[in-house]
Amino acid sequence: NSTEFTITGFDHLSHQKLLGFLIFITYFLVILGSGTNICIILTDRRLHTPMYLLICNLAVVDIMFTSSTSTTMISVLLGEVKTISYYSCISRMYIYHLGDITECLALSLMALDRTIAIRTPLRYHSILTNPRLFLLITATWLLGLGVMGVLTAQADSLPYCQPIIRYVFCDYPAMVRAACVNPEPYWMFPTILGLWLIGAQFTFILLSYVNLIYTVVRLPNNESRVQVFNTCICHIIVVSCYFAPKLVSVLLTRIGVMLNLTERNALLIMATLLPSLINPTVYCLKTKEIRKRLVQIMYRKRTAVMK
Repeated sequence: NSTEFTITGFDHLSHQKLLGFLIFITYFLVILGSGTNICIILTDRRLHTPMYLLICNLAVVDIMFTSSTSTTMISVLLGEVKTISYYSCISRMYIYHLGDITECLALSLMALDRTIAIRTPLRYHSILTNPRLFLLITATWLLGLGVMGVLTAQADSLPYCQPIIRYVFCDYPAMVRAACVNPEPYWMFPTILGLWLIGAQFTFILLSYVNLIYTVVRLPNNESRVQVFNTCICHIIVVSCYFAPKLVSVLLTRIGVMLNLTERNALLIMATLLPSLINPTVYCLKTKEIRKRLVQIMYRKRTAVMK
């Protein structure tokens, strides 16, 4: 078995440094935005409510999800280090797919939270308490850890005699294609997992927000309608950014459009970096309490500097 892999997904690009710089800036903004959300929510006890704890959980997932891939791409493009050890590759594969699964489940929990808050506002705090929410969040992480344990064990059992990763970072499809086996039997479990994530979870989230929009339209008070709609639009933007690249990939495959390696890698990078960049930006700008707290912190620092 090979002890290291060579990542060749960027070899055909002519402006590798520029792409590496853009990925580095994006990664920096993800860490900055998600880290800001986490710090603001954890340090302000008034924000220790289900909605903000779910935002905090999503920020943790975004950091983990992006770090598993961005560090590899930055190392290849800017550091010109194209080799990665076997154990580092398989561990990053584990973290990457764990982040993907937990992000999908986190969005499902956020859709459930908004549904309960808007459909039954008087019973919201009695139905979705913080202890119950912690149990739900813990269950999503345990589910992700268990599923990825099975997937990683399957990848670890393969013989790797050609140490070439044709994609831009380590994920399950890249490792299966690098193995000296017929890859077809190893797609069944990921296919079932993808159908569950994109089919069941996306359908649940979509129906939840359709139900919410219907409820918002029926509100008699125009001011309440605008306030609730502004809350929902944040979640809709986040959900769209996460599922859009995946749905595009599935739809193109279903209609028979064959993407070349460059197009697949571009779609993969977009699906990894775009949601993690948009999520903290949306919640910082559109969520009143987080925005207000951020302005207060910046004002205090400015006052301290002036003094």
